[in-house]
Amino acid sequence: MAQPRSSSSSAAAHAAAAIGPGSRVRGRVTGDGDLTVHGRLEGEVQLRGSLFIDEGAHVEANVDADALRVGGTLEGNVSVAGDVTILSGARVRGDVRGASIALHEGGELDGRLDSEFTLPRELGGGGEGGDDNHKKPARR
Repeated sequence: MAQPRSSSSSAAAHAAAAIGPGSRVRGRVTGDGDLTVHGRLEGEVQLRGSLFIDEGAHVEANVDADALRVGGTLEGNVSVAGDVTILSGARVRGDVRGASIALHEGGELDGRLDSEFTLPRELGGGGEGGDDNHKKPARR
């Protein structure tokens, strides 16, 4: 059973929006909440929420969001506080920065990756207990 919301501002913080298939939006898109793009978006995206670019959708924009999942095409630089997921069949052209970045088999990325990670011991990391286990930026 859903909990009642105490204010309209908390409802807005959890709101989701969509750009439908066949729709074309140009300009700056900002807001609190999640956005799913099924159509075409050109401009800039700033969200306090997640952006999902559906299969067949096309986004030409720089993206600043809490999380990103790409199933379609994205052309622009990405700065995400959380997880970036590039699904099989997706195409991303631009630099991508996120807390974690997952590129599924069959997904394409043409740009630079910027995320911190620990190298496994066999690739020069120190592993557990080693002093040379440093976080390194990912570079393509």
